[in-house]
Amino acid sequence: MNRTRLISTMAVLIALGTITAQLVWFPAGIARAYPMQHAINVAAAVTLGPGPAVVIAFMISLFRNMLGLGTLLAFPGSMVGAFLAGYLYQKSGRNGLAALGEGVGSSIIGALASVPFAYLFMGSSVGAFAFIPPFLVSSTTGAIIGWFIVSRIKTVNVIRH
Repeated sequence: MNRTRLISTMAVLIALGTITAQLVWFPAGIARAYPMQHAINVAAAVTLGPGPAVVIAFMISLFRNMLGLGTLLAFPGSMVGAFLAGYLYQKSGRNGLAALGEGVGSSIIGALASVPFAYLFMGSSVGAFAFIPPFLVSSTTGAIIGWFIVSRIKTVNVIRH
């Protein structure tokens, strides 16, 4: 994929992630669930790879925070999930493993990474178990949506391999 096409695709995914955050969300425990962030992470991981997926996750989190649609906890969860989804897809070539990587990366590893992040930057001393359930609901829902989207896109040969 040439550089112009890569950057254009990344910009479109960032825009979609930012717009859908305003439209598709639901309360989940102590947080709000933004499943489309996770769906876009899976799509980016499969179509572009782990590096661009992490950049896209970072930018969507940044824009969500700038618009007041998220907290600083959007960063560790989404970025770890995007990386793990891209890495597992790159190693296996399987959409299901990309979705699993997003789910595990965002909900468990991301929740563990959020504990010191919340303490240092938000003054919260909440433990990891307070973050895992809402992160799990959000990332699992989004990973399933992302898996479905990527599976459908592949069947109509939009993604070139």
